[in-house]
Amino acid sequence: MKKGKVIAVSKSATHTFHKFNQKEICLLKGLGVEGDAHLGKTVKHRSRVAKDPTQPNLRQVHLIHQELHQELEKKGFPIAPGEMGENITTLGIDVLSLPRNTILKIGVKAQVQVTGLRNPCSQFNDFQDGLLNELVEKDKDGNIIRKAGIMGIILEGGIVKPNDEIIIEYPEPPFQKLEKV
Repeated sequence: MKKGKVIAVSKSATHTFHKFNQKEICLLKGLGVEGDAHLGKTVKHRSRVAKDPTQPNLRQVHLIHQELHQELEKKGFPIAPGEMGENITTLGIDVLSLPRNTILKIGVKAQVQVTGLRNPCSQFNDFQDGLLNELVEKDKDGNIIRKAGIMGIILEGGIVKPNDEIIIEYPEPPFQKLEKV
């Protein structure tokens, strides 16, 4: 059984690019992070609300792996947990390779179902010039690789805090590749 851990937890009550580190966050079943601007059953991301405010919120919680922060720092982009808008910064899990519908059991009770990839946008360059190019690549076949973390929905609520263990529960095969949500 593959395990990882939580490095940091963050939230923002307003639609800011950065989220602010907390001692703990409360995940609410079917809604998201208590006190976060993206909390709700229906989509809260501003560009998606403009298209269709009734669509389900598949982006209730955002996770980025600390290993990405480390990779970016080596390329001259120092980034702290929460600065790219993630609610949960992980360590020890290649979140980008998880199949859709993977369940992450975090801490004592919380469960997050992985819904897809975050689609990086120009706000990354507003934060640090050139950062967007580091988060979107193409493989040898020309397929786009998005590296800005994953999104999920809350299956079971609970408190999440730094150093909490994350247990990965894979879905039944065949696995579905993550797509942008």
